[in-house]
Order: sequence, then C-alpha cells, then structure tokens
Amino acid sequence: MLFEPRGVAVIGASREPGKIGHRIVHNLLSQPGHPPVFPVNPRGGRILGLPAAERIADVRAPIDIACLAVPAPLVLGAAEACAAAGVRFLVVVSSGFSEVGNAEGERRLVELARAGGMRVLGPNIFGLFVARSALNCGFAPADIRPGNLAIITQSGAMGGAMIGQTAAEHIGLSAIVPVGNKADIDEADLLEYLGDDPGTETILIYIEGVKQGRRLARALAETTPRKPVIVIKSGRSSRGAMAAASHTGSLAGSDAVFDAVMRQCGVLRAEHLQEALLWCKFMGASPPPRGENTLIVTNGGGAGVATADACEKHGVRLHDGAAQLQRRFGPLTPALGSTRNPIDLTGQAGQREYEAALDAALTAESVHAVIAIYCETALLGFDTLAESIARSHAAYRAAGKPIACVLLGGVQVKACAAELRARGLPAFEEVYNAASCLGALYRHARLRDRPPAPAELVDLDRTAAAEIARTARARGRRFLAAPEARALLAALDIPAPRSLAARALGEAVAAAEEIGFPVALKVVSRDILHKSDVGGVALDLEDRAELIDAYGAILHNCRERLPGARIEGVEVASMVPRGIEVIVGARRDPAFGPIVMFGLGGIYVEVLGDVAFRAAPLARGEIDAMIKETRAHRLLLGVRGEAPRDLRAVREALLKLAALVDGGTEITDIEINPLVVFEEGRGAMAVDARVMLAESAGNEECGNAAPSGNAAPSGNAAPSGNAAPSGNTAPDPGGDPSPAGPGGPR
Repeated sequence: MLFEPRGVAVIGASREPGKIGHRIVHNLLSQPGHPPVFPVNPRGGRILGLPAAERIADVRAPIDIACLAVPAPLVLGAAEACAAAGVRFLVVVSSGFSEVGNAEGERRLVELARAGGMRVLGPNIFGLFVARSALNCGFAPADIRPGNLAIITQSGAMGGAMIGQTAAEHIGLSAIVPVGNKADIDEADLLEYLGDDPGTETILIYIEGVKQGRRLARALAETTPRKPVIVIKSGRSSRGAMAAASHTGSLAGSDAVFDAVMRQCGVLRAEHLQEALLWCKFMGASPPPRGENTLIVTNGGGAGVATADACEKHGVRLHDGAAQLQRRFGPLTPALGSTRNPIDLTGQAGQREYEAALDAALTAESVHAVIAIYCETALLGFDTLAESIARSHAAYRAAGKPIACVLLGGVQVKACAAELRARGLPAFEEVYNAASCLGALYRHARLRDRPPAPAELVDLDRTAAAEIARTARARGRRFLAAPEARALLAALDIPAPRSLAARALGEAVAAAEEIGFPVALKVVSRDILHKSDVGGVALDLEDRAELIDAYGAILHNCRERLPGARIEGVEVASMVPRGIEVIVGARRDPAFGPIVMFGLGGIYVEVLGDVAFRAAPLARGEIDAMIKETRAHRLLLGVRGEAPRDLRAVREALLKLAALVDGGTEITDIEINPLVVFEEGRGAMAVDARVMLAESAGNEECGNAAPSGNAAPSGNAAPSGNAAPSGNTAPDPGGDPSPAGPGGPR
C-alpha cells in the first residue's frame, strides 16, 4: 500500500505557495490519475481547490499514507492521530530527529507507529514518487519522467540531484524512494517490493551508512539474479568504530568490507553518480548479452586503439577470431583498413559503410556485442546519422545484442548525441564510458548466471573456545594472552609452533634447550603492541650464546624506546619451516556480521594492503575467489619452479575463523599473521595469533572490541624469500524547514 495507496493525507498542508505543505499537495495533484488527496490543516478551508480537513479523523475515506509535514515536536501527536484513523504508512518529511541527536524522539515515533499498525518512511526525507500509481508524495522537483529505473536514496540532496539528472538525460523512473534516517523502512524493505515490481528493470541505490548489513546483503543477493542493482556509497574513509587492534579490524574499517560484500551479493558498485546513471541508461536500453565476444567498429585507428585499452580496463573481452573476422569484414574494409579487431573502416567510411559493417556484425553468431565509434569526418553526414544509429539500436535489441555508439567530434556530433539521448538511447561522447557501461553489463550477466553454491560448514569445539574466552574475561582482559591464544588454536585444530614463556634469562635458556635450537625470542608486554617496531623480536637463534645476546638486546631496545612499558618476560618459540606467509582473520563487523580476511602476510601487511574480504557464511567458490583477488595467490600456486602450496589448509583455516566469530562465544576478532603455508599436502602453521573479546561479558554483538592499536602482527617463520618478511611477535598478555521542521535535501 506504500506504492499503491487508496488515499493520501497531507498533515501540515498549506495554502502558501512557498511552504513545503503546499508543494506536497501540488505535486500530488500534478500526476494524471493520482490517488485521492486529503489536505489536513487545523484552519480548514480549501487548499489548491481541495477541501482541507481540520483533523485527519474528519476524513471519511480510506487513507493508506499520511505525509507528515509538521515541525518535529508535533510529529508524535500527528502520528497518534494517524494511527487512530487507520493509516498504514507515515511518510515523515520532518527533520529534527536522530540526524540532530534526537534519537529518543525517533525511537518513540517508531514505537508509536508499530503499536498503531503503521510503518514509517523517514524521517528527514523529501517524499516518494511511484510511477505506476501516479504518486508524487513529496516536495522534490516534479519533472519526473516515468520509466523502468527505481532509485533508493539515503540522501535527500542526492535524491534531488538524481531527479534532475535523470530528467536531463531522458531516463525514466519507476520509483524514487528516500529512506533518510531509516528509522523503520530501509533499503532491504524496499528491495523486496522493487525486486518483484514488473515496472522496474534496474535499481540504483545511494547509501551513506549501513545499519543492518546482513539483512541488506540477503535482500541484495535475492534481487541481483533478477535485475541489475547499482550502488553508490559515500564515506570511503575508515570508520573510527572499526579501528581495532587486529589488522582485520583496521583494514576492515576502510571501504574494503562494504565493497567486498557488494560484489559477493552481485551488486555493481559505481564510483560516482555520473557513472551510475550511464550504466542505468545503457542497461535499460540493452538486451542481456548472450556471450562476451565484443567487436569494435571505427573509422579512426587511434580511437579504436583507445577503445581496446578501455575494454581491457573494464573487463570487456574482444573477439579475437582473426580468420572469422577477415572472412566477414574483408569485403567491407578498404585496403588501408583492418579486419583485426578493432575493425577499421578508415576515414573514407560514410553512413552506408557503417551500416554494412554493423549489419555484418549483427548476423555474425560469434559476435555478441559491438562498440561503434563514429569520428567526425567530412564523409560522415551527422545530419542524418541519428536516424541510422536509432535503426541499428532497434535491430540489435531485437537480435539480443548490446550495441554502444560513441560519437567523437564537435558541434554536429554533440547535436547528434543529444538527439539520440532525447530518444532515450545511450550515446557516448567518450570511449571510456562506452567500455565502462558494456563492462558493467557483462559483470551483471556473470553474477546473474553463476550457479548457487551452499555455504561450507565446519565443526568447532565451541565449548572449549567459550571457556577460554570466559577465563580471560574473568581476569579482566579483553584479549587472549599467549597461552590462551595457543589453546584456542588447538581447539580449532590449527597447528602452531611450540613455545614457552620465560620471566628471566635462565628460564629463557632452559626453554630454548627444551624446545631445541634454532628458536625465536619475543618480548612479552601488555604495553608493547608493535614488537618488531621496538626491536622486541629476534629470529633464528642458533645456540645459547646467540640467545643470551638477543635477550639483552630485546630488553635494552624496549626500555629505550618505550621506557614505561611493563616487560613481563619473553616467549621462546621454535622456528617454523620455510613457507609462504599469509594473513587470515575474522571479525564481527558492526554492519555485516562475521567477515573473513585473507592476504599476503608478514610485518608489511598494512603497507602492502594486499588483502581481500568476504562475509560469512562462505561457499568454497567465494573462498577461492577471495584468495585469487590477492597477489598471494600467485605465490601459493608456485612461482619460479617452486611447488604449489596447500590451499586446502588455507580454506580450512578461513572457514574455522568465520565460524568462530559467528556467535556462540565472546570472541569478536581473531587474526593469524603469519599463517605459514607449506607445500601441497603438508598443511599450514599459525605462527602468531591475536584474539579480541566482546566489550562486555556475554556481548554477542558485532565488532565492539576496544582499540588496542594497529600493530603489524608478525611471526617467527624463517624468511622464505617468497613473501613479505615477518617479525616474531607473540600475542599480548595480560511546518517548514527549520531546526525542528520538515527536512529537505541534506
């Protein structure tokens, strides 16, 4: 009923043209075939020719939507009256709620609405538009062209901009719905409707922040196989709430987690509004591709080369069947031209030559899409070219082949492009944009066609893990000490090197002799997070003399560089055989729940930034895709004659870490760096582990670990020359727009 109301009441309707309450009534009446409109104003009278009720209770007709355009202090009273009148949805344009610190008022609004059987859209929005029901319930610009693109926006300002730009680009909308503060109805709710809406072919979402990420991810994953979903998200900088101790936290605090989850859900993420609208228009005018063999047809060799470069950047595969192309296009290409994709018709080509080449590509079964580049020449008549291109578009659409036309030149070219856009056809004036749009179309097709895969499940000793966490909490800590972290790894059945704690030099010597040289030595201090940075690590100690020297050097370094640090001793650990060092981790993200991370490990992990993320639960294919996104993947496959490494062990570790943080224990963050991966069949070993616990006992919420710095964790693996070298740290121990009036674009 939000999208097809039987009646709409405007609470706060106004007779004054400059008021928002007046504009909303005007916009509602501007749509031919609009639903019944009922202005409500305490003074009664008439507003834009309609009788105004003094109270909503006086309206004797079914009302599904009440649009509240009153100051924030009056919203709760208006909502109570709407509930009593049987209203189903509140569209709250009023501002003055959580966006200015009034979270309690917003909470009470939702509580009151739910008690009255109502849902809330907003607050702090400009209204909504739905083409199929001729509903324009808001104060945004009214020049909206009906079409097949639906827009969901968190920002009113961006929503207004999108209305204006879609109108200018002749892009039609099936709906535009702002969510504002998302007090109740959010993107996931709207996707449920728009995903099934036959009038919506493409969905564009502008997001500033995510509240219920797992719910949003489920809704996106259910929608993207049916229709493209394009997302623009602002705020790419790191979020302070995620600046936690582990690298998983500090890196996940960037935009990387959101980006990875969107890809995992089949979403196309645009860099900016212009790119998003180009994709939307092209997808709305193009049939789904049946393959990816792309042909470039041009009358300029340089333009063809530039387009080929752009295609490679955007993942557009070019047709490389030289013999096939020669047979089909040889008779159509002059002697100085080329049939090696790009097809170069040369500057001699006129409209007739282009049409012949495009007809040949249209009927070629091995050609699945075409980029046609028209460079301005004296022989190419741009006065009639728009009609020719429009015919080609129609023929290609009927044949199920996408075509992207690029027009390069001056005034005549721009006029031709404008005429095509006025017809609702995409016309590009730059080759990069054409390749970008075709690449987006192909990416959606790949995501749409990928077979569903069940998530991989693993058995864990959750009882042991929970007991280890409870013990640490009982001792007043938010992290696991080294012995506890080792016990946790044992419970997860992830191998780790043997290690012993030593509080004095004599104990360190005895521990090394018990373990067996060579050993690694690491300072133990709750105050030292970056052990390698302060000289608190020594590797490959071959005998007693080297250990004694290293022990003294470590204590000296730490006391000199961090004089106030409480040094509790050292940890002596056996050296790990050579292997490829990777980092694996998992954390409970505040928005998306359990997130896993994989990348190139060692002390330079944050500098290199070679990491990938995924949301759990994970299918095997997603794990493999995540690994392949990193440079570590090539090392694991074996380079320069080296044997492949044990990818199975990496997969198992990732699955176990994801399952661990997915509820059931107080562990919110775990990171292993490095996990040393041995040759295929020989497994992997966790050299160093950092484990964080929930903020309060029994807290199962996502990612609330207290920051303990962004230490570059490191291990005691012998340098292998095949990964970033690592150090040797051990886990640490111990009425109108006004401050309270209806909200306009933000």
